[in-house]
Amino acid sequence: RPRIMASILKVDDLRGNTAAGNITITSEGGSATMQLQQGVAKQWAKTNSAGTSIEDSNNTSSLTDNGAGDQTITMTNAMSNALYAVSIANQTQNSCELFLRSSATATTTTVFRTGAYTDSAYSDCQIGSMAQGDLA
Repeated sequence: RPRIMASILKVDDLRGNTAAGNITITSEGGSATMQLQQGVAKQWAKTNSAGTSIEDSNNTSSLTDNGAGDQTITMTNAMSNALYAVSIANQTQNSCELFLRSSATATTTTVFRTGAYTDSAYSDCQIGSMAQGDLA
């Protein structure tokens, strides 16, 4: 019976053996595999309630406030196409509703609308956003 030893792997660069961008991982049950880079969020951001600043992020270069509850996130590194998936979440303690006006308007920008809806007005909410897909 083989002896299993715990170890720590310390690397600065992780590349596939057959192709640099092809790293396969095995599922918890051991019967399925997937490419590691496919399961990694390519962009995420935590933005303030006014839509004027980024509190924390990865692969996010700027945030544009287009008006109350209407924001555009610009990514540092572009996606390979405009068909990537975007998700947003309310990160405030109030009754904000979140709306994706357009999940992928371009390879470098995502536009979303947030707010507590009352009649035709939207108010800003604190949100978290994430994009998953293929980087260019």
